[in-house]
Amino acid sequence: MLTTNKYRTHYCGALNASHVNETVKLSGWMHSIRDHGGLMFIDLRDQYGITQIVIDQKSSLFREVEALRLESVISIEGKVILRSEETINKKINTGEIEVIVESLEVISKSHVLPLQVSSDDHYNDEIRLKNRFLDLRRKRMQKNILLRSDIIQFIRESMMSLGFKEFQTPILTASSPEGARDYLVASRLHPGKFYALPQAPQQFKQLAMVSGFDKYFQIAPCFRDEDARADRSPGEFYQLDIEMSFCSQEDVFNVVEKVIYDTFNKFSNKNVSSGKFPRIPYLESIDKYGTDKPDLRNPLFMKDITKVFLDDRSEFKIFKNIIKSGGIVKVIIANVGAEKPRSFFDKLNNWARENGASGLGYINFESNSQGKLIGKGPIANNLKEDLLEELKKELNIKLGDALFFICDKYKKAVNFGSLVINKIGKELKLVDENLFEFCWIVDFPMYEKDEENGKIQFSHNPFSMPQGGMKALEEKDPLDIKAFQYDIVCNGIELSSGAIRNHDLDIMLKAFNIAGYNQKDIESKFPSLYNAFKYGAPPHGGIAPGIDRIVMLIANEPNIREVIMFPMNQKAEDLLMSAPNIVDDKQLKELGIDIIKEE
Repeated sequence: MLTTNKYRTHYCGALNASHVNETVKLSGWMHSIRDHGGLMFIDLRDQYGITQIVIDQKSSLFREVEALRLESVISIEGKVILRSEETINKKINTGEIEVIVESLEVISKSHVLPLQVSSDDHYNDEIRLKNRFLDLRRKRMQKNILLRSDIIQFIRESMMSLGFKEFQTPILTASSPEGARDYLVASRLHPGKFYALPQAPQQFKQLAMVSGFDKYFQIAPCFRDEDARADRSPGEFYQLDIEMSFCSQEDVFNVVEKVIYDTFNKFSNKNVSSGKFPRIPYLESIDKYGTDKPDLRNPLFMKDITKVFLDDRSEFKIFKNIIKSGGIVKVIIANVGAEKPRSFFDKLNNWARENGASGLGYINFESNSQGKLIGKGPIANNLKEDLLEELKKELNIKLGDALFFICDKYKKAVNFGSLVINKIGKELKLVDENLFEFCWIVDFPMYEKDEENGKIQFSHNPFSMPQGGMKALEEKDPLDIKAFQYDIVCNGIELSSGAIRNHDLDIMLKAFNIAGYNQKDIESKFPSLYNAFKYGAPPHGGIAPGIDRIVMLIANEPNIREVIMFPMNQKAEDLLMSAPNIVDDKQLKELGIDIIKEE
């Protein structure tokens, strides 16, 4: 409801047939102008919608408005009338009425526009980002940014309804030795020292739990000096930061599943997977889908059939030789249809070569004149009939099925397999675009081996609790230890990582010791947590789903920039504000900084 002021009595999207014969005042931007002989029709736009206003040629206002360009800002007063039956516009809320202008004030004149607001014409990123204030006036962008606001408000209310309290954590903090590159801020009061912008409020939210608070959340800004991707903005992003005390992994899952499901279900017209999201162990996900970010809308997966090609009845020497040198064979089963032409398989084979593989072997199953399923293709020709029959039975092959084979060392095989799964799923249109399918990836390895130097290092979050606690750290091979770490994934996109934290100082010291850190390292690099854990810390855990990615998925946008009000470009530049920029020598001198210029 709008309170009447000097500029308007109603918003531009509020008028309808119930307002006929009322005198109203509207203000907004001139969205479009149409001169129909004796009448000028103007679509007047504000955030809430469009109202058609009409100026008679006989009016003294006609010449004044005729000289204005689109996107000029005006305020008008006039009488609401019904449109004629044939001119009703059912596409807009105000389509039944129009306003006959009686008085008009030009508030602000527009110059020639560098991009059109009233159309969805494509413009390059440089033009859009440099003129973001115009780009944001466009219908699609207004819809996305308002959707973002509504989603954040809904999430905030959902978290509070579950007993969480919102706290704010510092923006200026200490540089972290772990994770991505920090953005550093020079200190004037402490020359030669630097603050860092937080990559995440990780340590602060853990300290909040140690401080005795039970459930925390924050719509938190985070800063990481990372390269841009379609689903990751360079520089800064926002996340729903969550932490809970006295909780298990399942407690975190229950909270997140409810909030995520309710949010996607409310703001999207797509179907949302309901109930408990599937839990997939990390190693199983890699083995089956080739990735820890599987898109479960795609029904395809890999299966290991190395043993088939080790059988004496297999004469396919290419695979046999790779297996003997430490390789494996993975197969993907897809129903391609009974009459798929050879060109389909040739096209996939060429695609595989373009992506660095030697090709994509296949067997296509068709029916012969006696109605028997027979396998066709070079690989089928190198398997004896009884072995091929056993393979058909084991894989439950039906008419129209095809087998696609990948043979390589394990890591390369599963990595390429994930590409094949996505490619075939796309070619066969197997992915349900009207669905949000969620899953949890769990049981991440606590440690991994550095491929360059062979040393044991943390594979994920070093502050996670190892499964089995101290006993596992003392008795197990480090590479066999799992952590209480988890990711939530939607349609092949990681929304967030989380973990049950290591709250026991002795276990923490042992965990870091395995990764090559001694007690002094922890005291110097993580003094806050080290000191806090000496005085009683509760078991706690959390997660931080990305707000930008949530909005991007719900808005059905391919790039995260489309749901951020003022994003940077691919080079981490803010073209609107000309950042980063050069600061003057006086500022640098105050900070004790000297810029060394390359010769």
